[in-house]
Amino acid sequence: MLTDRYAYDLDRLLVPREAYHPFPTASERGAWEALPAEAREAAIEAGEKLLGYAYPPLPATLYMDFFRTGDRARFERPYFQRRSALDTLVIAECMEGKGRFLDDIVNGVWAMCEEASWVLPAHNLQSAGGRDALPDLDDPWVDLMAGETAALLAWTHYLLRDQLAGVSRHLLPLLRREVKARILDPFLRRDDFWWMGITSTHLNNWSPWCASNCLVSFLLLEEDGARRLAGVRKAMEVVDRWLAGYPPDGGCDEGPSYWGVAGGSLCDCLELLSSASGGKILIYDRPLIQEIGRYLHRAHISGDYYLDFADCPAKVHPAAGLVYRYGKRIGDEGMAALGAWAYQRHGVHRARAGNLLRTLPSFFFTEGIERPGQPPLLRDVWLPDTQVMAAREQGGSDRGFYLAAKGGHNDESHNHNDAGQFLVYYDGQPVLIDAGVGTYTAKTFSPQRYEIWTMQSAYHNLPTVNGAQQREGREFRATEVTYRMDEAKVEFSLDLAGAYPREAGLASWRRTCRLLRGETPRVEIEEAFSLAAPTDDVALSLLTACEPQIGAADALLLPCSGTALRLSYPADLLEASIETLVLDDDHLRSVWGERLWRIVLRSRARVQDATWRLTITGP
Repeated sequence: MLTDRYAYDLDRLLVPREAYHPFPTASERGAWEALPAEAREAAIEAGEKLLGYAYPPLPATLYMDFFRTGDRARFERPYFQRRSALDTLVIAECMEGKGRFLDDIVNGVWAMCEEASWVLPAHNLQSAGGRDALPDLDDPWVDLMAGETAALLAWTHYLLRDQLAGVSRHLLPLLRREVKARILDPFLRRDDFWWMGITSTHLNNWSPWCASNCLVSFLLLEEDGARRLAGVRKAMEVVDRWLAGYPPDGGCDEGPSYWGVAGGSLCDCLELLSSASGGKILIYDRPLIQEIGRYLHRAHISGDYYLDFADCPAKVHPAAGLVYRYGKRIGDEGMAALGAWAYQRHGVHRARAGNLLRTLPSFFFTEGIERPGQPPLLRDVWLPDTQVMAAREQGGSDRGFYLAAKGGHNDESHNHNDAGQFLVYYDGQPVLIDAGVGTYTAKTFSPQRYEIWTMQSAYHNLPTVNGAQQREGREFRATEVTYRMDEAKVEFSLDLAGAYPREAGLASWRRTCRLLRGETPRVEIEEAFSLAAPTDDVALSLLTACEPQIGAADALLLPCSGTALRLSYPADLLEASIETLVLDDDHLRSVWGERLWRIVLRSRARVQDATWRLTITGP
């Protein structure tokens, strides 16, 4: 897409490095001092808290800790603290311009150049085939955070070049040498990084995310014109390969949190290419680019809640400035309104620590974002390629019922075994939910991934038959997926039998999810199934954030945010039990609090063919 349109005369389109000026440098005081006083004061205050900052040590034994224990956090916490501190100090110095923060910035640059590797231990797949606890320093791997580190240093070099050169004539050459050895050279030399899409076609957010950081490094630091051109062209090719495998409906199967480094990183790449070509490289007119952007507000439920299929938390805080600018670029006012609303809701002046590529545009290129806005809260969403639907009672309001569901297969990026999963919200609050994902460990990305309960179909809103849950793999998928929508109702139907192994004994399992609008709105979940042989081992699991209460003989009460919803089921056929899930994972607790509840509706008798209907009604 990019290379087809622009690669043939990229040498003519690309602005030379010495003329490349994407943002004001710290020496251009007028631009920085013209920024809103609130933003400047907040940035300087944040920097002042880091004066005299002691960058935490990263010894080899801490790096090896992941290999030995599987714990990611013990190394990653100080690793990211270093980068967050440098990011904060750089912006503080740009805002103030008095040199107060320079020594601490020098210490940060020095500390990162001292690090033996910028690759996270969890991404250290290169060293001895992933069997060594320390990275191979003679053959650097370019992972997400090596790229992020290089980009942070490249922006530091660009913004504060004059000031840092005045501290020492050796510092900036050291910075350039390390970025060249760790990022620029291996990116040009190697074609076997899987995220490049040359040796692998199973791509995800790594491709645009790594490409965006490599682009920053080449555009800002590469002094050789031919190498700079080659690096930009190769990054464009990476983005093109990623786009070639993306669904036409723009759906992100990794979920809205990963959209920030998938579709969001695509926008980063496109903005870099535009600025580096004087606005001549632009592909926002392509339908796929527009659909990728629109996914985010299509996945928005209410407030900070988003569709949390796959490894995605239910609460997401997107980079407001990025969302706003992407919406403006594609002419989608709904997406721009979501970005403006998020900006006002969270006071976002800085997109996220460690990424100046998001911070700088949020200061200089978000004109109009301060105007009051409301998220679009779309009434109906249907992504036919991703097989995701969402519907609410009325557009523009989170009052009443919201229903979402997915089909798909069980080899999606950051996959959970969840084909057929559905969510129900009421008045913008979660009722029947997807737990999301806990804190990443070595187990999360290992053959033991599906031993983790949040990945299993039994802890999604799905059936378990003859003790068999859904299996992982592209062959385990929903089939015969249909979607119908009109003013009165929305209906999503699919056969789940193909998502289960043979031992489940499923001939068919037709699930139909309905949202009925009107005077008596409700959600209906209909399960019509046929088994190869009779069994009494059939159960429906429902995960809820509301502590269930036994109501009438055929119903459970779900008291959510002061509203008691009624979950009706055929009590003559199904027996209800309730399990309390005490959450001991900090990531899950940050979204859901201390506990969740799992409702299990189990068959009372042997059954082979049946139709069960669950109905959720409001107060």
